[in-house]
Amino acid sequence: MAKAYWIARVDVHDPETYKLYLAANQIAFAKYGARYVVRGGAFECVDGTSRSRNVVIEFPDLATAQACYASPEYQAGLVHRKAASVADVIVIEGYEGPQPGAQSPTSFRH
Repeated sequence: MAKAYWIARVDVHDPETYKLYLAANQIAFAKYGARYVVRGGAFECVDGTSRSRNVVIEFPDLATAQACYASPEYQAGLVHRKAASVADVIVIEGYEGPQPGAQSPTSFRH
């Protein structure tokens, strides 16, 4: 079963309120087995648009990632994020198929 991820791009305009969100989301993340893959950090936008903060959170599978987002624990903290920031968030299933170097480039399908 493929892992799943939340990919979030965030611009924070109220850091103090955003801290309330960060504290609250830890409850849901612990309950649903979340693991930070990317949490802030230096980045370079090499194409397209960006936001000031980027986060990738790994979950055991897509159903768990979706359940975490919909959970009462996460929703309770989400009100703080919405009050303190503008964000784009997707929940996406991971990929477990062939990887570069494993096949010829012409055999890959998107």
